[in-house]
Amino acid sequence: MVVYNKVNENAYYDSVTLMVISSKISVVEGVRHAAVMMGTDHNKEIMKGSNILSEEGQKASASDMIIGLEADNEDVIKEVLAVVDEELQSKTTSDDDVKTKFRTIDMAAKRIGQLNLAVISVPGKYAKNEAMKALNNDLNVLMFSDNVSIEEEVELKEKALEKGLLMMGPDCGTAILNGVALGFANKVSKGKIGIVGASGTGIQEVTTIIDKNNSGITQALGTGGRDLKEAVGGKMMLMELEALKMDSATEVILIVSKPPSEIIMKKIIAAIKDIDKPVVTCFLGGDPSLVDESGALAMETLEDAAHAAVDLANGKEVSKITFTIPTSQVDEYVRKEKEQLKDSQTYIRGLFSGGTLCYESILIMKKKEFNTYSNVALEGKYVLENPDVSKENTMLDMGEDYFTEGLPHPMLDTRLRVARIKEEAKDEKVAVLLLDLVLGYGVHEDPAGDIAPAVKEAKRIAEQNGRYLSVVASICGTDKDPQNIEEQEEKLKEAGIIVMPSNAQATRLASLILEK
Repeated sequence: MVVYNKVNENAYYDSVTLMVISSKISVVEGVRHAAVMMGTDHNKEIMKGSNILSEEGQKASASDMIIGLEADNEDVIKEVLAVVDEELQSKTTSDDDVKTKFRTIDMAAKRIGQLNLAVISVPGKYAKNEAMKALNNDLNVLMFSDNVSIEEEVELKEKALEKGLLMMGPDCGTAILNGVALGFANKVSKGKIGIVGASGTGIQEVTTIIDKNNSGITQALGTGGRDLKEAVGGKMMLMELEALKMDSATEVILIVSKPPSEIIMKKIIAAIKDIDKPVVTCFLGGDPSLVDESGALAMETLEDAAHAAVDLANGKEVSKITFTIPTSQVDEYVRKEKEQLKDSQTYIRGLFSGGTLCYESILIMKKKEFNTYSNVALEGKYVLENPDVSKENTMLDMGEDYFTEGLPHPMLDTRLRVARIKEEAKDEKVAVLLLDLVLGYGVHEDPAGDIAPAVKEAKRIAEQNGRYLSVVASICGTDKDPQNIEEQEEKLKEAGIIVMPSNAQATRLASLILEK
């Protein structure tokens, strides 16, 4: 076994690029652990914890890129370096083909007269300064960077408000502006619905469901996950609501978020009252009655919210969704799955790449009166003591920091989820596995290609122990995404996975299978 580091001095790459490269080299045969990161103190600690930091890597500065890996032998290292070089060369060639490079935001703003947006994806300690430069040059900002303080976020958003600019983030992973997908996002149709969201996969789920229902969006504006905290005051959500209110192309507005505090909710309700367009809200886990006085529709699930927005955009009466497939098909799924399970199989294990989808599933399970443990549990008594070990009914957000330290996000790198799928199959009390697949830009190019074989192996493990394992999944994506959703679905079905039209429907089906 060899631990190897290579340091590329003064070679900055954004986190998305590094995650993609990390994902590519992690699957090279003979690689045990691998990551490509900038040499910040935090990242070096992560690499050290994963045992892939050598003395050379320890000397790297924050502006240096570190390739770190644990490999079987020197030949594997050579192959990895070739893959990294190919990926970096591909990026450089692509960049050269489509745009002129500038060393600073100031230079770019001066040279390109029509420039109006900057995407900031640099280490957190540099992000605020770069974003401030963009705002001072009258550029809207999407900040992918995290590890930015609350105080810096407030300062940036106050500057943006002064100048009438968007400041989406920090830690804003998804937006769709004028049809252009930014961060983790999907290719969806244009239409009449404008979206404001403090949740990345929440935005992805509603936009893809809207698209699948032959409707479309005007804009999908992210806020960053902390915008609705009292310290930030909902500054960007309120501004974005005002922008969609004034946008003549937007006929319906949809808000997606976890519940804000009472103070911020009052501000949002006041803003909604001032909008003369239909507004749909999905404050996941919140009290729908709190929204009633605003005149907006309060929906409990992402799917219900998406369907409500489509109905309103089409001038139809709004109805809630339980299943969009025939009841007879649902009954048949439940009957066939139940009859193959043993009485001792009583638990569900959800393994999610989308954090908001995990949270939504916990809420649905709670409504069905299933107590659910999680690393993002609703109540303290249901927080997993050890996220590596499931307990009874468990829903895991595998995109949380615990799982991603030293590794790319599970929407890019399936390794941890693949391993966990097989591990859960060994538990004789597990009846159902619940999974999500997130398609679109910036994510794994073929997630089903990794997940399906893992599920086949999990089913074999259960069968060898005299049990059956039921597996239910949903796919967040559209037929316009680069992964080809039909092929992704077919791979899952071929592995014996029941594929449902949405995360909410997949969770409901899983709960019906569990009911005795």
